[in-house]
Amino acid sequence: MIELVATAESTIQAKALLAAGVDTLYIGEERFGLRLPNAFTREEIAELTEWAHRHNKQIRVAVNAIMHNDMIKDVIPYLAFLEEIGVDSITVGDPGVIHLLRTKGISLPYQYDAQTLVTSSNQINFWAKRGAIGAVLARELTAVELKEIAAQVTVPVEVLVYGATCIHQSKRNLLKNYFGFVEQAYATEKERGLFISEPKNKDTHYSIYEDLHGTHIFATNDISLMDKLGELAEAGLTQWKLDGIFTKGDDFVSIAKLFVEAKEAITSEKYTEDLYEKLAMQLKTFHPAERGLDEGFYEKDPSEIQ
Repeated sequence: MIELVATAESTIQAKALLAAGVDTLYIGEERFGLRLPNAFTREEIAELTEWAHRHNKQIRVAVNAIMHNDMIKDVIPYLAFLEEIGVDSITVGDPGVIHLLRTKGISLPYQYDAQTLVTSSNQINFWAKRGAIGAVLARELTAVELKEIAAQVTVPVEVLVYGATCIHQSKRNLLKNYFGFVEQAYATEKERGLFISEPKNKDTHYSIYEDLHGTHIFATNDISLMDKLGELAEAGLTQWKLDGIFTKGDDFVSIAKLFVEAKEAITSEKYTEDLYEKLAMQLKTFHPAERGLDEGFYEKDPSEIQ
């Protein structure tokens, strides 16, 4: 069973994504979730959970932030709220949150999501034995590694098939510190569109912004594995993530529709080379013009990655 998981930036877009054929919405509050396109209020999360369930869809909530002492205390009532409204699952990267789920008797299915650390089947199976119903794979994995993991895990694993890749996070406010040092006043939020480049490679364009969780830096190019979906499905990698943090509004919904079409073609055994080439070309028309697009680490040799 192929599952399409997509972020959402508003309740309007969320409902449009579900109507387009997305199976699971990935949303959450800013304080407890990392790098979401937009933060949702608890009232909105409750509304979307009820709406999704009415349409036989699912809600997954991001609780994958690094929890400092003040946050680990405040996350308990949040987890209780998510249990009360019946969200289908959460993502968790901090073992402290997993400990709280157990000790407080909070019944919430969770996916293990420790970002770049999730790179082996042994680690995933370790957390599966401790209650995880799945895991979010690191985005720096190659096709060889992805297929090896898929053959050995005991729970489903999520693969990013479209969207941006975060390559660095610091709890420090690096941008505010820099602008303070040079005595300039600049907004540092995602909407500002700031980026940095390597001095020896002017073509690099690393998007950078700050929020409650510090500073986030993204790879120059976003990922699209549209023409690799058949391979992924054949390998048993059937939980596909669409991340719209930099792709806004109707364009992201249109891209989601292309992946829905691809999913339906694979399910009905009608996925052809001509079809994926057509879908890949259509995807480019909706992708932000200022952002590059490639296959990330997928085709790389694992031995070349440092």
